Amino acid sequence: MYMSVSLLKHNTLGLEQSCDELFVVDSKASLIENCLSLYHSDKALMILGGGSNVVFTEDFAGSVVKIATKGIAVEQEGNEVLLTVEAGESWHELVAYCVEHNFYGIENLALIPGTVGAAPIQNIGAYGVEFSQVCHSVEFLDLDSSQLYEIMAADCQFDYRESIFKQQLKHKAVITAVKIKLTKVWVPQLDYAPLNTLDSTTVSAKQVFELVCQIRQSKLPDPAVLGNVGSFFKNPIINTDKFETLKDKFPQIIGYSLENSLVKLAAGWLIENAGLKGFSIGGASVHQLQALVLVNSANATGNDICQLALHVIDVIEQRFEVSLETEPRMMAQFGEVVLS
Repeated sequence: MYMSVSLLKHNTLGLEQSCDELFVVDSKASLIENCLSLYHSDKALMILGGGSNVVFTEDFAGSVVKIATKGIAVEQEGNEVLLTVEAGESWHELVAYCVEHNFYGIENLALIPGTVGAAPIQNIGAYGVEFSQVCHSVEFLDLDSSQLYEIMAADCQFDYRESIFKQQLKHKAVITAVKIKLTKVWVPQLDYAPLNTLDSTTVSAKQVFELVCQIRQSKLPDPAVLGNVGSFFKNPIINTDKFETLKDKFPQIIGYSLENSLVKLAAGWLIENAGLKGFSIGGASVHQLQALVLVNSANATGNDICQLALHVIDVIEQRFEVSLETEPRMMAQFGEVVLS
């Protein structure tokens, strides 16, 4: 008798979908073996990390490989620290490990959900720090050639929530390990509120780490309690002329100046200002405390989440003439699809 495998516990939105078969791999050898075997078969293949950046809209008619590889190797030379981290390690646990060992550079990235292997794909970032700033290189399995390669950070085409792994290498590469360059010299990054209230001359990395955790826990619901994928929308980037026009109309609008006459808007502010906090479609809602987060409030389906996201995008377009883009991947019966 045919039996499907539930993915309920493997996605932080808590969506009840299934797949044909699930392989949880805890060694690099089995990761490579399973991925190559499935890639060269006639089965659809999905690679899954922490399941914190995916929206399942249908049962997946194929095989899922969940990466659970572990390991952190440390090389030190003077004040420089190079960590080689296996893809299945928890990102937050890595940050905590580094703070504990006085390896500095990623304390601002505490409590970001997901695995280390997913960090380069999204170029995760928070409170003025992006993964690209600490990345040395990324090791990946090329599914076509069956070879392992190491790509240097400079070649990863990092941008805001962007990388080569979402472009040329999409569906062709499986990240197996990441090398991260940190330092033993403590220089706090306190540009972003509310970290800018801290005293840079006395603050410790542990205090920054703890404040970031406190902020995120106060704003972002625990996926174990209320299903979510963290920030659902990217902060839109517009030119300064458009920003000034918007500021004339909405004096309280929040924007951060970037290079090349660009401004990054706070998507959460846009959604909140549009009166969408608490708005629901089916079992999906815009979170009451942080408008950037969509939550599974009442046994939502993936379709509920998608319809709510489309509604938010439509309202923001009408009110501000700004286009929002989603962060998580939408996964349907045979693989990734465009939100529609």
